[in-house]
Amino acid sequence: MTATAGAAAEATSGHGARVLKIPPPVYYGAAFAAGMVLDAVTAPFAIGARPESAVLGVVGLVAGTLLTLAGVREVARHHTTIIPHHAVSTLVTGGAYRFSRNPMYAGLAIAYVGGALLAGTWWPLATLPIAIVAVRRIVIDPEERYLAARFGQAYADYRGRVRRWF
Repeated sequence: MTATAGAAAEATSGHGARVLKIPPPVYYGAAFAAGMVLDAVTAPFAIGARPESAVLGVVGLVAGTLLTLAGVREVARHHTTIIPHHAVSTLVTGGAYRFSRNPMYAGLAIAYVGGALLAGTWWPLATLPIAIVAVRRIVIDPEERYLAARFGQAYADYRGRVRRWF
């Protein structure tokens, strides 16, 4: 069976995207924790410009959290699911989804950067690419294949209008 045929069968099976059943925030949390462990067991890699960097951290943490919640709210408003391996009932393209196909994941990344600035160490920023690549490969790529098979041209049109992150 080809990947396209597999995605089409998956889209009509009543299941969502074929992703690991690990919630996406866990990838960000694990990478952040790894960065904090590196900070504790290796040479400190402090972010300077205190207290300004801490203030920027709070702004990033709040902005990222708000973007994530805006994505959750829009999905809930359409009575569909935020759980990647569950079947979706509606293609959500409004609200935060007008600007990003993945506002929840983008919001988590922004909040992550804010948390690193607030913690005052570069180590979590050094491990952030691991989280982003994991979310992209393990979650976003299968979600996009599923949505393309489930919603066809409507999803193709949406992908043509809206960027993945921003």
